[in-house]
Amino acid sequence: MKILLLQDVKKLGKSGEIVEVSDGYAKNFIIPKKLGREATKQVQNEWAQKKGSEANRKEQERLAAIEPVSQLKDKVVVLKEKAGQDGRLFGSVTAKDLSEAMKKQYGVEIDRKKINLKDPIRAVGNYSVEVKLQAEAVGQMIVQIEPQA
Repeated sequence: MKILLLQDVKKLGKSGEIVEVSDGYAKNFIIPKKLGREATKQVQNEWAQKKGSEANRKEQERLAAIEPVSQLKDKVVVLKEKAGQDGRLFGSVTAKDLSEAMKKQYGVEIDRKKINLKDPIRAVGNYSVEVKLQAEAVGQMIVQIEPQA
């Protein structure tokens, strides 16, 4: 019997594959546990449509992620923080602060978890910070920390 696997099955195949198994194995194990369905033309067509719509959805998400990164390209985020005489900040600037500043200054909303700061910023100066929304949507933003007057 031909089965379309709905989930990965050890030593049999991966999700989406059509495999040939014995009738007993299919009827007593695979189908009752909802690991697969009998591979009729209708089931195969439904699976193909589902995969096509899923690929389309992922492409739309990728395009939606590239837009905010392209908006960051030539923009400088300026933050004014309290600092001592030597240029060290009283406290630090975190990804959350950068996310809020981007929203306030440019109207671009970026989740703080998508901003890659190795360490919090603790001194006055210019910094290049990586923003990674998806694997293909990676950009740099320039952060300028100024002492508060």
